This record gives sequence, C-alpha cells and structure tokens, in this order.
Amino acid sequence: MCTTCGCSPHDHHHDDHHHEHETTGPGRNVIQVEMDILARNNRLAAGNRELFAAKGIFVLNLVSSPGSGKTTLLERTLREIGGRFRCAVIEGDQQTDNDAVRIAATGVPARQINTGAGCHLDAHMVGHALEHFDLDSLDLIFIENVGNLVCPASFDLGEQHKVVVLSVTEGEDKPLKYPQMFHAADVMLLNKVDLLPHLDFNVDKCVEMSRRVRPDALLLQVSARTGEGMAQWYNWLAAGVEAAKAANR
Repeated sequence: MCTTCGCSPHDHHHDDHHHEHETTGPGRNVIQVEMDILARNNRLAAGNRELFAAKGIFVLNLVSSPGSGKTTLLERTLREIGGRFRCAVIEGDQQTDNDAVRIAATGVPARQINTGAGCHLDAHMVGHALEHFDLDSLDLIFIENVGNLVCPASFDLGEQHKVVVLSVTEGEDKPLKYPQMFHAADVMLLNKVDLLPHLDFNVDKCVEMSRRVRPDALLLQVSARTGEGMAQWYNWLAAGVEAAKAANR
C-alpha cells in the first residue's frame, strides 16, 4: 500500500518494482514501497522534462479538487488561444472520457488516461500518452490531473509548473488545509469570481493564506464563465511558451 495516496503499487503500473525489506518495525515496508515508487517516478519525470526541453514545449500540470471548474477553464483557454499556440491536452480521470470529449470539441488533440483506482497521474502514464502526439508540432501541453488536492502534489510529471485551480465555492482555507499542493504550485487561479457577489468568500483572507504557504506564487483571479481575468492568464502562458522556445534555440 502506498502511504502517499492509499493506492497499491500495482495501481501505478510500476511493473519493474523489485526490492527487499528488513522489517524492524510496523510500517517499514509501506514506507519503503512509497520511497521506491516516488524515486522511480522522479527518474521518469526527469526524462519527460528533458524531452519537453528538447522540443521547446511549455508544459503545465493543472491540479484542483473536483468541481473547481478546471475543465471549463481549460476549454475557454483553448478556444481563445488556439489561434496563437499549437496545443495538446492529456486528460486524467479515474473513469470516463467525458472531459477528453469536451476538450476534443475545441479542436485540440487530447489523450485520455483513466487511472482506475489510482488518484493521480504519474510520469510513466504521461510518458506513454506523449507517444500519441507529434511533439515537433506543439508549443504548449496542458496535463489536466485527476481532481485531488493530495496525491498529485507528490508526483512530478516533468512539467515546468503546477497550476492549482481553486474556486470561490470551496472556502478560503484550502491553502492551509492542503499546504503540500499549494506549496508545490507556482500559480494559483482563483476561479468563479463572477459568483463572489452571491457568496461569503473572503478573497483577501484566501490570498493571505496562500501567501503563508507559498509567498512567491502568482495569484490570478479569473472567471471561466465570463472571461474576467483571463487575459492575464493568457499573457502568462504566452511568456512561458516564448521562454520554452528561446531556451531551445
């Protein structure tokens, strides 16, 4: 059992998992399995990162709890920047391909990964999904992770940045409740701000809590429904794409 996420090692598709244990106390084996899983994942993530750098592709890992509006935000983003950048999406869900179908409707190539009992994507899954794209024809890849604010924080996929999406319907204290995720994310998108007049959500309090966890994170207030604040998001994406291309020249 993996103590990071509660999945068994088999849920991670790690078929070359071989190790011996000297058990000196309760839980030692579990900790060793987790360390092996994360170490192997990090090696594969490094390989993904090298590939992205060699191709000059800007890659983002989008993370959130379920219902944050992550897929809707991604749909709007793809429709509005599709003429500027060549994009692709890797969709992670435990079951169904509903989100991948929605993304494909934007005209952007999408690859679905169903994790089954697994509660996050890992670098091995992403590496296989990449085989279905022409990487030489891409500028930007979005990886939409499984809706979960715990396990995806521990698994590097080779991305340049983690982007956490938090909606104003969730509560201001999410950064303190899930500090590992909000610390790992370089960017926080506070989504559904069009609903603020109808809620008791305190934006200043949320920002203060986020700063306590990650003082240097970029915080953007957006609405995937109305488009409010999305221009700032697109400008940040454009800068990232240009930097990835420049580093590859």
